[in-house]
Amino acid sequence: MPEVYKFGGASIRDAAAIRRLGELLTHRVPRPRALVVSAMGKTTNALEALLDAARGDDSGGYRERLATIRDDHLGVAAALFGADAPVAADLERLLAALDAAHRRHRDAPYPVHYDHTVGFGELLSTTLVAAWLEAIGLATRWCDARELIVTDDRHQAAGIVWHETCARLTALAAKDQRLLITQGFIGATAAGAMTTLGREGSDFSAAILAHCLDAEELTIWKDVPGVFNADPRRVDNARQLERLSYAEAVEQSWHGAKVIHPRTLAPLQRKAIPLTVRSFLDPEATPSRIGPEPGDGDRAPACILRDDQRLLDIRPADFRFMDEGCLGEVLGHLARHGLHANFLECEAMRLRLAIDARPQACRELLDDLGEAYRVEETCGLTLLTLRHPDAALRQALVGDLPVVTEKATASTAQWLLPTDACPERWRLP
Repeated sequence: MPEVYKFGGASIRDAAAIRRLGELLTHRVPRPRALVVSAMGKTTNALEALLDAARGDDSGGYRERLATIRDDHLGVAAALFGADAPVAADLERLLAALDAAHRRHRDAPYPVHYDHTVGFGELLSTTLVAAWLEAIGLATRWCDARELIVTDDRHQAAGIVWHETCARLTALAAKDQRLLITQGFIGATAAGAMTTLGREGSDFSAAILAHCLDAEELTIWKDVPGVFNADPRRVDNARQLERLSYAEAVEQSWHGAKVIHPRTLAPLQRKAIPLTVRSFLDPEATPSRIGPEPGDGDRAPACILRDDQRLLDIRPADFRFMDEGCLGEVLGHLARHGLHANFLECEAMRLRLAIDARPQACRELLDDLGEAYRVEETCGLTLLTLRHPDAALRQALVGDLPVVTEKATASTAQWLLPTDACPERWRLP
């Protein structure tokens, strides 16, 4: 079975980018069996803002935001196909369904409303991309991921019902030999309720397809040529890693490295399917490859930065120990709100953890903790994580910066630092 490809939002952000994607596929031999595509550009951010407007009393702001999303997508359609192209009617139907979903779910719990609306970015983008690929002569089958990826009902972080998902995907692939194109990030319950797989979950969607279709390889196309030991946008001398193991990639993604979604690697590892990260801007550039065997990336120090962190200092209100029962309760609340403990440090009577500063989820978490726990918050923090650090690296990066809290193991060290004290650009020694 040939490869599965995944293209992110930057690779389809406008008409020129979609044309470049079509050119890339035209020249790839053999062509991939399936494509997974994210929402265009910053569409997911725009849809989240639309969601907030829908749940508030700002009907004018809601209409303005919806019109902007409509104009963005119809503008790309016009640039690709000219005025009054048939795909415009398809986009209008999806936008009408999005508007109806907001009206229908406005008073539902936030995670339910989120999942029934924010995933429309992928439905819109894949409609455009599929139409363009057909127009340039690539036989393509547009597939609705809500009919393929079967999940549980854990909204915003849905789990996969693997047996049914694999059955649906293999049946589709057996009866249709065209290039399959579907959406990342979304799925649906067996009853048909729309779900999402977690923010930036399109990588995970691609891994699901690769696993179920027994792909030879999964290729994720980015605006960078591969995996780096630090974010090149933040660290001046970040270096590309050519090979690393599943285990090391999991560690780095779990700690916040942005190239690969944390849930992506497990379904690939179960079938030893290699993952290659390539640049859609320079397809012939040397890629990075993740697989069973260790490589240079398993030994090289790596620097991971996460901004917008909120430190919660949690203590039982009745002076109980922070025992297994308390830990399970607090972490259970985190999981229910789709929050991840990016930093976790436990003492006898306190738990300190850092989470992404997502206002709605954070408010709901604090409500759940209620009167059973006393919580102190520190905001405006940056989490610096070093994999395989040595003393010189620690000193060069942390030096005299004020440290809010820190911890270290044999392979990983972490510091929470005030963001306003951190440099705009970092440099590895």
